[in-house]
Amino acid sequence: MRIVVTAGPTREPIDPVRFVSNRSSGKMGYAIAEAARDAGHKVTLISGPAMIAPPDNIDVVPIVTSDELYNVVHDYVRDCDVLVMCAAVSDYKPLHVAPRKMEKHQGEFALQLTPTRDILASLPVENRSYFVVGFAAQTHDLEANALRKLREKNCDVIVANDVSGSDVGMESDDNAVTIFFRDGERETISRARKSTIARTLMKIIARFHQNSLTKNFE
Repeated sequence: MRIVVTAGPTREPIDPVRFVSNRSSGKMGYAIAEAARDAGHKVTLISGPAMIAPPDNIDVVPIVTSDELYNVVHDYVRDCDVLVMCAAVSDYKPLHVAPRKMEKHQGEFALQLTPTRDILASLPVENRSYFVVGFAAQTHDLEANALRKLREKNCDVIVANDVSGSDVGMESDDNAVTIFFRDGERETISRARKSTIARTLMKIIARFHQNSLTKNFE
């Protein structure tokens, strides 16, 4: 299979030295890319500024902002079988970017934000030739939020994880996820190393991709 994986955070500039971002380390997305490579698939990793070394023998496309990620994803999905959207995309970006470093002032400071483009929701629905795996990092109401995202973003699969704690999920080497499918099925992977979870995810993705191909030929 030809697999595109997105990973890491995006950074939305405020001025030349400051930005809006999140705690994503990129570890989960990198682990998925490595698991796909080890399973013999052709992998492209689209990565935000993660603080870990890029995997060996994988094509890595670096991005910084959500707009860059949006454009690169739309370029690469034209020729892939599976898209795994593991990147933690900023939901908002500054409405205006200062061309020079903003000086510190006394008193309160208000930063006006505007929503970033929703990459998953922007993907075509009709006649889509690739399988879409979304991720939902939640701090509460995990199941309800994941199922809503699965439906509203037109994903084939949503991988949901609880990031309310500091010992699992973002920045950790461990994760625990629940996988929700469009047909109502679900699978839970208990806490394990992200590399272990990635290998299990790749087996599930390969199985469901094969099933979708079988249905297309029936």
